[in-house]
Amino acid sequence: MPLKVTFELGDSDLKHFQLIMREARDAAKNLSQDEILTAARSLLDEVRTTSVPEFIQGRLIKIETMINMVVDDEWELPGGETARVLNALAYFTEPEDLIPDHIPGLGFLDDAIMVELVVRELKHEIEAYEDFCAYREREEKRRKVSGKGDVTREEWLKSRRTELQSRMRRRRRRDRGARRRRGGKSSPFSILPS
Repeated sequence: MPLKVTFELGDSDLKHFQLIMREARDAAKNLSQDEILTAARSLLDEVRTTSVPEFIQGRLIKIETMINMVVDDEWELPGGETARVLNALAYFTEPEDLIPDHIPGLGFLDDAIMVELVVRELKHEIEAYEDFCAYREREEKRRKVSGKGDVTREEWLKSRRTELQSRMRRRRRRDRGARRRRGGKSSPFSILPS
C-alpha cells in the first residue's frame, strides 16, 4: 500500500540548500564540462542500479534531460545557457552529500531536492528543450512519411531552435522581473511523491 509523505521547505531551508549549491558551484569552477557531465551521469547510473523510492528516482532522471541539453549538437545551446546548466549540475560533482547515498530509502533525498531546485531554476530551458525534442521527433516522422524535402533538416531545426530559445529567454526575464517585484522572496517549495 503506497504511503504519501509531504514536507515543505521554507525560506530558511531554501537558503540553506542554495548556500550548499553555491559552495558546490564554487568547488566545481575548475572542473571541465566533461568532468561535470561525467559526475552527473555517474549519479544517474548509481540511481538506476540502486533501489530508491520512485519519487526520488523520477526527479533524479531529470538530470538526464539537463545533460542532453548540453550535449545535443542539434540544440546548439549558447555558451551562457550551457554555463547555467553546468552550474546546475555542479552539485552532483560533490562526492560528499548532505545525506550519504548509501543510506537505504533516504540516501538520494538531498539529490532529489537539489534536482527540484535546479529544475525550478532552469524551468524555461528544460521546457524549451523538451519542446525541441518533441518537435524534432514529430517532424522526422512527418517528413519520412510525406517524403517532403523542400528544406534541409538543419533549416527546419534552426527555425524551431531559434524560436524556442528566444521564448526561453523571454520567460526567464519575465520571471526575474516578477521575483524583483515580490522583493526576491521565493515561493513555497514542496517535495511530493509523483
